[in-house]
Amino acid sequence: MNPQPHRHLVLVVLFEGVLSLDVTGPVEVFAGAGVTTGAAYEIRTASVDGGPVRTSSGLTLLPDTDLASLATSLDEPPSSGGHSPHVTLLVPGGPGTLHLDPRLVAWLRAHALRADRLVSVCSGAFYLAEAGLLDGRRAATHWDVAGHLARTYPKVDVDPDAVFVREGRIATSAGVTAGIDLALALVEEDHGRDVALTVARHLVVFLRRPGNQAQFSAQLSAQTALRAPLRDVQQYISEHPDADLSVETLADRARLSPRHFARAFRAETGTTPGRYVDRVRLEHARRLLEDGPDGIECVSRACGYGTPEAMRRAFVKAFGTAPAEYRRRFRSTT
Repeated sequence: MNPQPHRHLVLVVLFEGVLSLDVTGPVEVFAGAGVTTGAAYEIRTASVDGGPVRTSSGLTLLPDTDLASLATSLDEPPSSGGHSPHVTLLVPGGPGTLHLDPRLVAWLRAHALRADRLVSVCSGAFYLAEAGLLDGRRAATHWDVAGHLARTYPKVDVDPDAVFVREGRIATSAGVTAGIDLALALVEEDHGRDVALTVARHLVVFLRRPGNQAQFSAQLSAQTALRAPLRDVQQYISEHPDADLSVETLADRARLSPRHFARAFRAETGTTPGRYVDRVRLEHARRLLEDGPDGIECVSRACGYGTPEAMRRAFVKAFGTAPAEYRRRFRSTT
């Protein structure tokens, strides 16, 4: 007799001012696993009192139940096959997190850790932090509020760049579409890469971004310099990652002394020349590994690393994995 597949229950809390995509993005991933592969997830939504909530875009969401009833789902008895459901509790974000509902905070503090997995999307991390659930943990949130989260909750180690962060049973993600990335990673964890890839294709998204990949490209995460010579340097770096991009060489292109160039570049872009070069090279290498046919040695030369070992060290530091493994996991299949 074949054992029954493990049951998965996804509980989503709703509140006034929630961002609709923070809810529907992950929910569509979990629902899509059932539609496209049969790997079903049961999804339940709840607001504090069970009443409808208004999203930040003006949509009205009608929850299945209230928080008191949702709490009972965390202790749901085993099915006839003898398995209790594997419960994922999801807290979305949105402008509503600017004014945290103390009732939801208290409920999370009392019940959230009874879930097998606790997940926040975007600024939903503020609810987890206010409930004390992120103390001593590394966490991700939307880049625009990462500084505010870090200042408000100094016990939380906020990673402003990560797409998502997994710390044991707790996972936090960056803004909006990063919730889809995290949900796909959870589906892959539950049912394997093939199922997650099928869902990603069905939703016409990529099963690519590792959790510690930067939320933005190097060009977007850094500011554009005000002065034309510095902007030209930024463009040159992006177009020639394989070139000599030392501070001295770049300063010469900008017609500045190395010291003046380094100071001006940081003042106008918010990052150092070296860090900007590192990000551009990583981004270029990542794209070549995902989409190109060239071998590791060729990619390392094309991106200015010189040797495969130098690129390997850069990838391990940034992504926690070697280039070959990165390519295996995230290479485009199209």
